[in-house]
Amino acid sequence: MKKFISLLLIACLGAFIFISLYFPGGGTLAFPYYGDVDLNGRVSQAYIDKSVNGPNDVVVYGESTDEESGSANMVTSIVVDYRSFDTLGEVTVLLVSTLGVGILLGGKRKRLEYKHAPNFILKHGARLTFGLLVVFGVYMFAHGHLTPGGGFPGGSIIAAAILLLYLADDEFRVKLAGIKIAEGTAGSLYVIIGLAGLATGGYFLYNFLPNGTVGKLFSAGIIPIVYALIGLKVGSEISGAIDGFATEEVAE
Repeated sequence: MKKFISLLLIACLGAFIFISLYFPGGGTLAFPYYGDVDLNGRVSQAYIDKSVNGPNDVVVYGESTDEESGSANMVTSIVVDYRSFDTLGEVTVLLVSTLGVGILLGGKRKRLEYKHAPNFILKHGARLTFGLLVVFGVYMFAHGHLTPGGGFPGGSIIAAAILLLYLADDEFRVKLAGIKIAEGTAGSLYVIIGLAGLATGGYFLYNFLPNGTVGKLFSAGIIPIVYALIGLKVGSEISGAIDGFATEEVAE
C-alpha cells in the first residue's frame, strides 16, 4: 500500500510539473523551445539593464512596504530569494552526506558505552542548556529575514543541542523515526512551495506571498517559511548523523 501511494504521489507530482511548465494560463509555453526565447524579456536581462545611478527611494526599517524582496537582511535576500534554488541544492548535498553516514553506520546499533558515567549535575545541566539552545536555534531561523542568521545556523544550533545530550547523557538517543519524518516533511514542503511558485508566478520558488513591511516578523513573503523548513531539515539531518557516530554496532 505504501508503494502504491508513493507511486501515485510521484505521478501526481510529475503531472503537476509538466502542466505548470508547459500549460500555464491555458496553453502558453512557460519555457519556449530552444532558440525561440526572447532574452530581453528575461528577469536576468532586466537586472543587467537596471541602473543603480538613478534616483532610489530610501528604505526605512519598519515603514517601507512591498520592497523587491521584503527582507531587512541583505544576505537573506540573495540566499533565499534570488538564488533560493541554489540553496535547495545545498540542502540536498547535506542530505546526500547524511545519507552516506546512515548507509555506512546503519543497522542495529546501541549507544556507545562511556568509561565513566556522567554525574547527576552534568545530565540535568545539559538538559536545561538543551532547551535554551533549541529556543535560540528557532529564533535564528525565525528571524533570519530580519537579522543575521537563517536556516543553516539555526538548524546547526539545534543539532549542537542534540550533540550536547549525547555527550552529557550516556543513555540518551534521538528518536530516529521522528528525525526522518521531520527531515522528509521539511524537504518535501520546500519543493512544494517552489512548485506553488512555479504554478502561480511561472518559475520555481517564485515569491507568491506579499512582502509586507520591512523589519516586521511577518514579512518578506515566503522567505521566513523557507528558512524555517531549512532549519528543521538541517537540524534533523545533522542530528541523524550525530546518532550514527555516537552509536556502535550490536553483535549478532
